[in-house]
Amino acid sequence: MRNFPIPKIKVLHSSDVRPIEGDWALNATWEVFMSKSNFTRRGVLKTGAIAGAGLALPTILSAGSHAGYTNAPTGGTVTLGFNVPQTGPYADEGADELRAYKLAVEHLNGGGDGGMMSTFSSKALDGTGILGKKVEYVTGDTQTRPDAARASARSMIEKDGAIMITGGSSSGVAVAVQSLCQEAGIIFMAGLTHSNDTTGVDKKANGFRHFFNSYMSGAALAPILASNYGKDRKAYHLTADYNWGYTTEEAVRTSTEAMGWETVAAVKTPLAQTDFSSYVAPVLNSGADVLVLNHYGGNMVNSLTSAVQFGLRAAQANGKNFEIIVPLYSRLMAKGAGKNVAGIFGSTNWHWSLENVAGARYAGTNAFVQSFGTKYGFPPSQAAHTVYCQTLLYADAVQRGGSFNPCAVAEALEGFEFDGLGNGPTLYRAEDHQCFKDVLVVKGKENPENDFDLLEIVDVTPASAVTYDASIFGGDLGSCNPGA
Repeated sequence: MRNFPIPKIKVLHSSDVRPIEGDWALNATWEVFMSKSNFTRRGVLKTGAIAGAGLALPTILSAGSHAGYTNAPTGGTVTLGFNVPQTGPYADEGADELRAYKLAVEHLNGGGDGGMMSTFSSKALDGTGILGKKVEYVTGDTQTRPDAARASARSMIEKDGAIMITGGSSSGVAVAVQSLCQEAGIIFMAGLTHSNDTTGVDKKANGFRHFFNSYMSGAALAPILASNYGKDRKAYHLTADYNWGYTTEEAVRTSTEAMGWETVAAVKTPLAQTDFSSYVAPVLNSGADVLVLNHYGGNMVNSLTSAVQFGLRAAQANGKNFEIIVPLYSRLMAKGAGKNVAGIFGSTNWHWSLENVAGARYAGTNAFVQSFGTKYGFPPSQAAHTVYCQTLLYADAVQRGGSFNPCAVAEALEGFEFDGLGNGPTLYRAEDHQCFKDVLVVKGKENPENDFDLLEIVDVTPASAVTYDASIFGGDLGSCNPGA
C-alpha cells in the first residue's frame, strides 16, 4: 500500500444559510433544509491556485494551429455522446445523468432558465449552442461493463459523429472509454468515476475528470471518523472487485491506519453480486468493530441491507458500538437503502442543499436545483450535477478555444480556474486533468422528513487539504491526439 500524505485540517465554525428562490412542486420539501444544521466548515481556501479572488479569466486561444481533427462538424449542428449505465447495478445513477445531460443541452441551445450558465464565472456561453452550432446528442448504454461501454462509445464516434464522449458511473468504464477516446482523437469528459486511476496511472491527455477521487475521500473522512469513533478501531473492508474498489479501500486504509486504526480483513466482492449475506456473515466474529463498505450504487444498498439484517448496527465489539462506513455516498443510494443509512458517515462530491447549508461560496447549486427540480420534480443527485458541469465545461472550453479540435479544448481546460458551478472555486490541474475543489462529508439522517431529506452535510474539507502531488499515482498523461 502507498503511504499517501495525510493532510492536517484547520477547522472553521461558520454558516451562511440561504434559501432556494422560486416556487415549484417541491418547495415545501426544500423547507426541511432551511433549519439550522450541525455543520462545520474546515476552513476556506485563502491561498493557492484556486483562491476565489484569483480566478482565471476565460482564455481565448488561437485555433489556427489546430487543423484537422476527428469528427469536425461541417453543418449547423454538433453531436455529443452521452454514454451512461441504463442497465446494471448503477442504472439509477445513469438515469439521473441522462436527465442532467438533456437539461444541459437545452440550456446550451437557449432553452429553459439557463441553469448554472448564469452563475458560471466564465461568460463565454450565450445560449446559441457551441460556436453557433445547435447541440444534438446520442446516447449509449454502458451496462456498467467496460467492453459494452467501449462498444457504445465507438459506435457514437464512428456512426454518429460524436465529437465528445461523456458519462458512465464506474471507474472501470471510465478508464476503458477514456483510452478509446485517446486513440480516436476525441475529448472524454468523465462522469462518475472515483478511482484514483482515472487521473492517475490511467490518465490520458484527451480525458478530464470533474469528480473527486478515492484519495480525497480518505483524506476528508479520516478526521471525522477519528473525532466520532476514536483512534483505536479495527476495520473490516468489503471491496468491489474492480479498480474503484481497490483504490477506495487503499485510500481509506491509508488514512485510517495513519490515525491508529487496524485493518483486520479486506475481502473482494464481485461487481455483479446482489446477495452479500455470505460476505457479511463472518464480520462479527472477525475481531472488527467497524465495517467499511467500499461499494457503490445497488451494491452498497444490498450490502448495507445485509449488514443490518445480520445485526451489525445493533452489535457491540471490543467494548464499542459496531459502526459502518460508506466512503462514497449519493442521494440515490441513500434512498435505496432507506432508514439503514441513519448515522452512517461517508463522502460526496456535491449535495443539493450545499448552498443553503454552507453559503454563497457554493453559488450555482441553487440555480441548478431550481432548474432540474422544475423540469423533473425532484432534486438532482451528485451524478446529475457532475455530468451537467462536464457538459458546460466542455462547451465553454470550445467557445474559449475557438475550435472543436480536442487539442484546442485541452489547452482551454488545462489549468482552468473557475467558480459558480456549485462546488466553489475549482481548478482543472494541467498535470493530470484532475479537478480540485472542496469535499463534503455527510451522514445519513436519523429522522428524515421525506425521501429527499436523507443526508446531512456535517463537514466540508477545503480543496487545499485534499490536494496531492500529481506524480504519486504514476501514469503518463501523454500528448493530445486530434485524431485526423
